[in-house]
Amino acid sequence: MEKYNILELHPGLVWGFAITVVIMLLLDLGVFNKKSHEVSSKEATIWSIVWISLSMVFSGVVYWVFNTDGTPESHAIAVEKFTQYQAAYWIEKALSVDNLFVFILVFGFFKVPKFLHHKVLFWGIIGALVFRAIFIFAGVELIDLTYLPEMNVFGHAVKINVVMTLFGLFLIYAGIKSWGDGGDDEDEDYSNTAGAKLIKSFWKVSDNYDGDKFFTVKNGVKMATPLLVVVGVIEFTDVLFAVDSIPAIFAISKDPFILYTSNIFAILGLRSLYFLLANFIHMFSKLPYGLAIILAFIGVKMLIAPWYHISSPVSLGIVGGVLVLSVLISIMFPDKKDDEVKE
Repeated sequence: MEKYNILELHPGLVWGFAITVVIMLLLDLGVFNKKSHEVSSKEATIWSIVWISLSMVFSGVVYWVFNTDGTPESHAIAVEKFTQYQAAYWIEKALSVDNLFVFILVFGFFKVPKFLHHKVLFWGIIGALVFRAIFIFAGVELIDLTYLPEMNVFGHAVKINVVMTLFGLFLIYAGIKSWGDGGDDEDEDYSNTAGAKLIKSFWKVSDNYDGDKFFTVKNGVKMATPLLVVVGVIEFTDVLFAVDSIPAIFAISKDPFILYTSNIFAILGLRSLYFLLANFIHMFSKLPYGLAIILAFIGVKMLIAPWYHISSPVSLGIVGGVLVLSVLISIMFPDKKDDEVKE
């Protein structure tokens, strides 16, 4: 079904997606958040609903584009593409939550004032738009180039892909490792991460914040503020997390447009999700275990793909079920330390 390329069927959709994203970002930065301020739970909820709604509407457009003539074959293709988009979106959204836990630790480590959190996340997401495009489009091309000649394995003629096999093994390892990691990031010195070192290699960094400025002047010398360092750390953290999330969505689809649009819509809703998560973090205490299961499942899906194809609707059902169950268990059995914090 990957031969049905959405770019060939409806090239105008590319412009529609790009224009929608640009308009929303301009509204976000230039209108609704022109002045740095602390984002309330109400505002975060509204923006979360807006971004999720936009993504769901776009998935409907994907179905409409592929359901070209209303025939059973066209409908089947449309359903497959629709569920590919949905599965990739929710996988990225779920793995992004794990990323947000680290963002909370980074903001706490650098003592970033709450009214500056939104600006840092905004510029972090701008960087993610670029890096995710590179990873996804380059990854699709790399996968296409790494299929081995057809061979007989366990009595079946199969074409094994080297990159997908390596990705599968890596995701299983990542799932097993993340299951027992717990809160290892809590003691990390984020001032010595690659993102922070990169900023410090170009500019001297002032000791204090200067409002929402990335640069300031001290004794006649132009210096970066700690806020720019935080952006560097957030950008580098996102690149590291993409090492997990991008291979995971390759198991869902090889259509770069489906993967990129679902990924970007998931990331664009990341800021509002962050502010909700920061206020209701106790509701996600068991989510890392669910994410570990999802990573391992996607890894197994990749490894068995030459012999058995797990359809996108089934994958979506498993991913959604694990996420819902993780949140329900988190609410029913909160961590003891969360209870202590409330008291």
